[in-house]
Amino acid sequence: MPTDLINLKPQRVCLIKPSSLGDVVHALPVLSALRDHWPQAQFTWVINKGLRGLVEGHPDLHEVISFDRAAMTATPQGIARFLQFLNVLKSRHFDLTIDLQGLLRSGVMAAATGAPIRVGVGEAREGSRMFLTHRIRPEPTVTHAVDKLLAVAEAFDADVRLPRFEVTIRDEDRSWARQVLGTTPRPILVLNPGARWLTKRWPPAQFAAVARRAVAERGVGLVVVGAPEDRPLAESLRASLAGLPLLDLAGRTTLGQLAAIASLCDVFLSNDTGPLHLAAAVGAKTVGVFTCTSPLLTGAYGPRAFSARSCVWCAPSFVKNCDRLECMSELSADRVWPLVQTQLDKGRVDQSAA
Repeated sequence: MPTDLINLKPQRVCLIKPSSLGDVVHALPVLSALRDHWPQAQFTWVINKGLRGLVEGHPDLHEVISFDRAAMTATPQGIARFLQFLNVLKSRHFDLTIDLQGLLRSGVMAAATGAPIRVGVGEAREGSRMFLTHRIRPEPTVTHAVDKLLAVAEAFDADVRLPRFEVTIRDEDRSWARQVLGTTPRPILVLNPGARWLTKRWPPAQFAAVARRAVAERGVGLVVVGAPEDRPLAESLRASLAGLPLLDLAGRTTLGQLAAIASLCDVFLSNDTGPLHLAAAVGAKTVGVFTCTSPLLTGAYGPRAFSARSCVWCAPSFVKNCDRLECMSELSADRVWPLVQTQLDKGRVDQSAA
């Protein structure tokens, strides 16, 4: 642990973690740990414009700076916008910058802040390490993404023993969610069949098989969520449910509304993708489905998170495209249902004890 970092007492700290949704959620405990360690400091978070709502209003943040990636293209106008953005970072006169992304773009951002101390993750790629003054490597036994990021906070001697995920849900989003869910039977099972990688998308028919059993045995109300591009998956799920009632919110929520829905549900069943981690962060009981990835590395974090993973010969392959997709049938609904059942039953126990 570098002694010069242990004794540091910065006043203005910049955290760079622009994307993606799940990765930003994984980084939230770093902010809380450092805020507890440096109560006098002001913290700024640099984040992609579309994810701003995830950290805006966070009680530990002084400022949020949006990075509009779509507007900063390789054109004269886009380059000019990027240079303006870098000037904004420079104008804040940060004492310390922490690059939690570890890519070339975030490295350039770190350099642009002009902070005398620029700390990054040990797995920094694309040449981003050249912009850092310190690079933190976690112990080889540390595997999960959250714990790897917390190693950065620990390098400053921050207490990371109890990671805290702080997601601010606005009152209007919570009220909207309560109204939307008003007539949905309890307990509520939320289904998230989308994922950016094809190899992470457990088939809608498998989600439907679990959902049908949950309705038959536990009388659940069903809700499907997802991004606008997940609309075809939601429609396929509806068809596989064969007429069972389904509240379809896929492509129809903001990030804040999705967080509110997750916070009010009883179980959140999802592929390994951003909404799964958001749901866990707001305290939902989750069941994550891992086909080509590993919950040991990127599973939803915490005691309320369960994971089902494929046991095919190539798992976890971490490939984005595959012609075989044996994992999609090998990881059957019969294997996922007991985890959902346990989470639903835990919910009934929790409510009776409340």
